[in-house]
Amino acid sequence: MTHLVEVAFKGNRKEFYLWDGEEVPRVSSSVIVEADRGEDLGRVHSVGELAQRRCTGCAHGCGSEQPRLRMLRPATGDDERRAAELRAQDEEVRRKAMERVKAHGLVMKVSDAEWQWDRKKLTFYFTAEKRVDFRALVRDLASAFRTRIELKQIGVRDEAKRLGGIGRCGREYCSASWLPELRPVNLQVAKDQHLSLNPSQISGACGRLMCCLRYEHEFYVQSRKRFPKEGKILVTTNGEEQVVSNDIFGDRVTLRNAEGDIRVVPLAELRAGIERRAAGAPSPRRLRDETDDDPAPGPDADDARSGDDSLIPDDTATRGMAVHGSTALDERLPGDRRPRRTRGRRGGRRHRPTDSEGTSPPSTPRNRGRSSDHGTQEPPNED
Repeated sequence: MTHLVEVAFKGNRKEFYLWDGEEVPRVSSSVIVEADRGEDLGRVHSVGELAQRRCTGCAHGCGSEQPRLRMLRPATGDDERRAAELRAQDEEVRRKAMERVKAHGLVMKVSDAEWQWDRKKLTFYFTAEKRVDFRALVRDLASAFRTRIELKQIGVRDEAKRLGGIGRCGREYCSASWLPELRPVNLQVAKDQHLSLNPSQISGACGRLMCCLRYEHEFYVQSRKRFPKEGKILVTTNGEEQVVSNDIFGDRVTLRNAEGDIRVVPLAELRAGIERRAAGAPSPRRLRDETDDDPAPGPDADDARSGDDSLIPDDTATRGMAVHGSTALDERLPGDRRPRRTRGRRGGRRHRPTDSEGTSPPSTPRNRGRSSDHGTQEPPNED
């Protein structure tokens, strides 16, 4: 009978294999499996129904197809000692690889190195911001370690998953302990939960947004569907009120009326009040937006035209127009709230100096078009 087995390797790397033996291997037991051009040693992570479910849902799973590689045999004590010796050499190998990278002048960071159990392949995992041409580096490493070299570029989140560590919660990274796949996390997830948008508070050790932000995101999305949107105007028993904030854990809504008074009501009471108001109550007064224009002056607006500047309506003053007495206000067109602007002559002739004969200088081409009706000016009266 063929069994599906999930095997874990160094750096939380997992693969699925087929086992043709009669006895199902135990979880956490060491096994020898087929690898790329050789054999490798790993530990059983899941078997049976759990392995079937993970194979169809994990990123490293095979989906509906069966895996092609097979588990060969259970590992012996000598096999485990040999694997432990290789794991001790991985850090030294990584340091030598970093020296070669600096010698070639490549902008990349070698995060980890992993020997295959039969020493037929050596894999280096590195991170880089851009694409790196490492063909010369591969030839150099192959001549130095006398084996097949493979370089794999990974992201910063995959690097944190492979190396592991302790998060700010005091527990091991979720990506390194139990998280089956790294789902993308964007800033909208933090906005939906009303969290701080400061990157230093919502980012993990890898510098990206924490994976745990997605755990409760669906709960927040489904819970907010029961509440009115913030900023919406509702017609309640107290009139029109605007939604200020929602408390999804206490089922309470904060409202603000036209006068600026704020009250907090339970969600059930708010819904009941809206239904009673919609049943047949008269329409309440409408909230005034701060950006709306002031209403047209009423019957008492004539008192403001008495000539006192202090009684001029505020809308005239805020428009930045110079109003003297009641002249500008009386020149309003019917239905127009703005005073009519009268264009005066620029630079009057009243105090213009005259010559010795008592006549003004001839008009220049600039003020010729602004002369009197006949184009000439009468001399001043010497009497």
